[in-house]
Amino acid sequence: MNMPLLLLGSLAVFLFIRVPVGVSLGLASILVYYATGEHFESLALSYYDGLDKFPFIAVPMFLLAGALMEKGGISKRLISVADCFVGNVRGGLAHVTILACMLFSAISGSGPATTAAVGGLMIPTMLRRQYDKNYSGAVSACGGTLGILIPPSITLIVYGVSADQSVTRLFIAGFLPGILLGCMLMCCATILSRFMTVESDSEPFSVARTLRTIWDSRWALLAPGVIIGGIYGGFVTPTESAVIAVLYGWVIGMFVYRELDWRRTRECLEIAALITGSIAIIWGASLAFGELITIHQIPQLVTAFIQRVTTSPFMILMLISLFLTFVGMWLNTMAQVIILTPMFLPVIQAVGIDPIHFGIVFVVNCEIGYLTPPLGTSLFVAMGIADTTLGAIAKAVLPFIATMFLCIIILSYFPIISLILPNLILGR
Repeated sequence: MNMPLLLLGSLAVFLFIRVPVGVSLGLASILVYYATGEHFESLALSYYDGLDKFPFIAVPMFLLAGALMEKGGISKRLISVADCFVGNVRGGLAHVTILACMLFSAISGSGPATTAAVGGLMIPTMLRRQYDKNYSGAVSACGGTLGILIPPSITLIVYGVSADQSVTRLFIAGFLPGILLGCMLMCCATILSRFMTVESDSEPFSVARTLRTIWDSRWALLAPGVIIGGIYGGFVTPTESAVIAVLYGWVIGMFVYRELDWRRTRECLEIAALITGSIAIIWGASLAFGELITIHQIPQLVTAFIQRVTTSPFMILMLISLFLTFVGMWLNTMAQVIILTPMFLPVIQAVGIDPIHFGIVFVVNCEIGYLTPPLGTSLFVAMGIADTTLGAIAKAVLPFIATMFLCIIILSYFPIISLILPNLILGR
């Protein structure tokens, strides 16, 4: 029996009939174990080993930190700061939304969480200023995807564990591409604003007003520095930084801004637990699946196939990106990273592509997956807030998706954008 075909074919069938991803991975693995006569005890051991990873602790911690900072008033103060700098230009609320998403991304680690935190405040504001509701939702959805690229990023943590790469190095590598993509999205918003009847939205830039807002928001602005500064400075690991972020977010929300109470704290714990549980089910099952992928030499088959098409590192990244865009329409981000990393890692290493650089390109592709139906998690979050239809918001998001594709091309052709900071800070 053709085991690679059984493994991948059964997974595709289970996913097509809408069996949950974690269960699909487990069932596909069980079928191959049964067909080859392997003992099922090793399957259980693989599941346990998949979760017995120290960096995995950072996932629930960053989820909890993001929830605490959203409900504790930090997110709306970051929006106030963003408004001071870019709110006075034509179509400025779109720029405020994207810049606020960039700031909140530095504390949340999650795409949908960033969309909900910033979009929940910005979309109603944009609608009151007579912005088109589809455009408002599209801007928030696209800006929110920066939550998985700008560190700290839960997706980069998952990729680092799956690819056996340094999470610290990945975090540093994501910094410049995150700023580049954020600036490109703001440029796209500027161009689109030319075709809209929207003037500047805020009072003219004022140094006094900006300094006053920065001072009033000083504790919120310190949050990214506390989280990222410790990692970049080598004082703490990403996992330790996640715990510090939780403590910082809770203390500031509870005792400084006084917008958190015990009921809201419990809600944040519930949110983090539910999302962590869903990720853990997929992650545990994926290790057994990944071991079977390796045993039956599926990466070697994929490598041979791609190298028959091209041996150019740039073209290989483009082919993988097109594949990831299609898969992202049907498979959630965590599942993409966990399932496909073991398949593509030998391919990119065979042609000399740095795994850190590939991780950044991979994550930007995952961002597009948040915006493409029928899955499109961030798209659905923004659609609900803007009270619009899926078709309408999906059409409005197309120029931003094109901008993301352009960013992928730039990052793929110039790997130095991803690698210069980790090489300077940590060495080669």
